[in-house]
Amino acid sequence: MASLLSPSAAISLQLKLNRSSLSALSAHTPSKVSRAFTGDGRNRRRLSFKTKATGSVEGNVLDKESASTSDKIDYGVVGMHHVGILCENLERSLEFYQNILGLEINEARPHDKLPYRGAWLWVGSEMIHLMELPNPDPLTGRPEHGGRDRHACISIRDVSKLQAILDKAGIPYTLSRSGRPAIFTRDPDANALEFTQV
Repeated sequence: MASLLSPSAAISLQLKLNRSSLSALSAHTPSKVSRAFTGDGRNRRRLSFKTKATGSVEGNVLDKESASTSDKIDYGVVGMHHVGILCENLERSLEFYQNILGLEINEARPHDKLPYRGAWLWVGSEMIHLMELPNPDPLTGRPEHGGRDRHACISIRDVSKLQAILDKAGIPYTLSRSGRPAIFTRDPDANALEFTQV
């Protein structure tokens, strides 16, 4: 059914309805105003709502308590320790990761204590954990551009140097679709890797 209101009148009516809904919500919903201090010392006010939403789904009523928007979960995240990558053949993967990409093995990490073969490779202060296990991902039918697939991203200083290394080794890659300095390639098991210039 077509609206009898002009577009500007319809927008004005929608804004009034939204304000009315917010007023009704805030009149019956506990809320709090908190102060947050930014890194530059400025004081910012924050309004957070804790709402109880109900809705009907095929005759059942859902009750869901939503979290306050100002709640922060803090358990001491420091950074990424390692990324696990599955491989079919450890030696073939090490040929790629060590001899093409130049990553070094972390000899301090245990290899013989796990029920499968693997290797830990340094990526700056973090690591890749290669694990020789059946790879559940298909080798074919994956997106050509690794940025549209599950991938690990490694920060590097010079994308053009890596591009020359991949060209020399005959390894296919794609560049970032956004135009930023980043290159995507795949390892011998079709695991996608992104290398972004920082």
